[in-house]
Amino acid sequence: MKVSVITATNNSEETIEDCIKSLLAQVYSNIEFIIIDNNSTDSTLKIIERYKLKNKSIKLISESDNGLYDALNKGIRYASGDIIGFLHSDDFYHDCFSVFDVVSYFRDNKSDGVFGDLQYVNKENTNKVIRLWKSCEFQPELLKRGWMPAHPTLFLKKHVYDKHGEFNTSFKISADYDFMLRILKDKTLEFGYLPRVITKMRVGGASNRNIKNIIQKTREDYKAVSSNNIGGWFSILLKNISKIKQFKFT
Repeated sequence: MKVSVITATNNSEETIEDCIKSLLAQVYSNIEFIIIDNNSTDSTLKIIERYKLKNKSIKLISESDNGLYDALNKGIRYASGDIIGFLHSDDFYHDCFSVFDVVSYFRDNKSDGVFGDLQYVNKENTNKVIRLWKSCEFQPELLKRGWMPAHPTLFLKKHVYDKHGEFNTSFKISADYDFMLRILKDKTLEFGYLPRVITKMRVGGASNRNIKNIIQKTREDYKAVSSNNIGGWFSILLKNISKIKQFKFT
């Protein structure tokens, strides 16, 4: 099975090299790496081009976009793989077997989507784990309790996007949550949990960068649950409370 991994970049010179290296280090070789760049003005493009010259699996599209989710939607349209996943420019795979284990799960199980665990790590010292997002087997009733898988660990077969479309770009922060609710409530689809850390994410993402973004995310999360007819404000409260136990306080 061919895997398409999509990365969106926007002046990502500080982290894009780690991102690329972690993908190229994967033991599973049938990977198409699609990078959608928002006309970066720093050295991001130079770094990408350096690796692109050595590896034909890297595809680069650099043009203006209307934000992260618009860029990811472009990547979905370019993707030719049987399976589609995302690796944000600040993120990197936990180890060289991350994609291999995901594909193995797809091969061994009748699943339309696979997700795993996510580690949030210190921006400078990526060996320091700040938060562990440990997921669990999917159960539809969990959605009303604010449960969701970690989107950076979610891999979907292409037909899921063919059926449910792309990210709703009216959401600026919570389009991934809205999309996951859309597909997870589809009773015709099967989702599997791979109990291992797949991806590492540096802390400091857009959703929790400042109070304004936190408020916007909360409003968008409510819009997502209400528009998908899954819960309400209580679901959002439980969603936020569930994050507390994920933090490492030692």
